Amino acid sequence: MSSHQNPEGSTRIVAGQTSQPKRKRALGIGVAAGLVALIAGGAAVASNLNRGTEAQPAAPAGTPAAELKLGYFGNVTHAPALVGVKEGFIAKNLGETKLSTQVFNAGPAAIEALNAGAIDATYIGPSPAINSFVKSQGESVSIIAGAAAGGAQLVVKPEIGSAADLKGKTLASPQLGGTQDVALRAWLAGQGYKTNTDGSGDVAINPTENAQTLKLFQDGKLDGAWLPEPWASRLVLQAGAKVLVDEKDLWDGSLTGKPGEFPTTILIVNRKFAAEHPDTVKALLKGHAESVKWLNSAAADEKSTVINAALKEASGAELKPDVIERSLTNIVFTVDPLAGSYKKLLEDGVKAGTTKQADINGIFDLTALNSVTGATGGDKVSAAGLGKD
Repeated sequence: MSSHQNPEGSTRIVAGQTSQPKRKRALGIGVAAGLVALIAGGAAVASNLNRGTEAQPAAPAGTPAAELKLGYFGNVTHAPALVGVKEGFIAKNLGETKLSTQVFNAGPAAIEALNAGAIDATYIGPSPAINSFVKSQGESVSIIAGAAAGGAQLVVKPEIGSAADLKGKTLASPQLGGTQDVALRAWLAGQGYKTNTDGSGDVAINPTENAQTLKLFQDGKLDGAWLPEPWASRLVLQAGAKVLVDEKDLWDGSLTGKPGEFPTTILIVNRKFAAEHPDTVKALLKGHAESVKWLNSAAADEKSTVINAALKEASGAELKPDVIERSLTNIVFTVDPLAGSYKKLLEDGVKAGTTKQADINGIFDLTALNSVTGATGGDKVSAAGLGKD
């Protein structure tokens, strides 16, 4: 994993396999080692991000934090973070608490940083959050809000017409154990294919940084990828890919009451930080809720302009109008984490081989969210029996 400074001074963390993909068993050593490193989690990230800094004395419990270190990705599915930072919603609500940010490529790297203390909270997909909760026996993180639903697709070469055509092919995902990686592996298992975390199996899966996936697909070195927005749209519009699976079609609403919606981005916090600084967590949630409200009320042109400017600061590049337009049509911005889907998400992770079966009761703490939004009774965002609301 490497870090680069973006023009605004926040750090961009790029994680995942970026070398040219190779078929099946040739992936074994590198990807398997990556999984071991993710499961071990954290120490190297903390060292790299905090090198040369001195430990600061902890503030008394219950007081606002001197600083909130927030992670997010340079993806359209992370627009609540992009807008919240760019438009100042989060910083305004934090008041005297300093906001610093880190930009990641995928969830497992963000979880490493969170567990290592390099960040305090992060926008992330649900699968790495579940995995961290399971591995820590409930001690590491709490899910405190939803951010985005939808916006993930399996896009492939035009000649691939069905799942039957995928045998022997090489597909990409953003990072081993990430939300799209788990979705891809679980879907392939449902189609009768075996995949392994070392890259072997009936279909080779090569975890690859998103921008590299686009280039490799354009060069004909990948057959497809399961990606979040805007990367699915970029492969379709800029590289000639077609949609084989739109993930929204796999969610009928029976678990959440919202057909076609599935959690793509959520907001989580380090449990120790939340216990020590509950007012700071509330302030973060106020800014987050303002950002989601803005996204759902702003005019389309204004929304695209702000998100694009934020993407340029986060990842160094803007999107073409057709890409951002297609991306936004696939996403619902919501503070609801769709808690009813999490038992299935856990089962998918077990099926994918990236997590183990466990009790995830307690993974949600939505009390601060419902307090901030003023929701009561049946209007409360529900934890679906998996925590506090």
